Amino acid sequence: MSKFLDRISEFLAHRKGLLPIVGMMLIGINFLIQFILAGSFLATSNLFLHAGLLIAVLGLMLYWAL
Repeated sequence: MSKFLDRISEFLAHRKGLLPIVGMMLIGINFLIQFILAGSFLATSNLFLHAGLLIAVLGLMLYWAL
């Protein structure tokens, strides 16, 4: 497990803006799902919105730490 975390931290140290960009893309996908799949579980639960927000905030916190 520690080797896995070391590899991820090295990967993200060189790509500091990757997680916020992925989070923003998920938020954009959620916006499109609201129109394309209106009334479905993904549209009513805002799953991609919540996941994107968590990933973007986590990415910003890691950006400041690394």
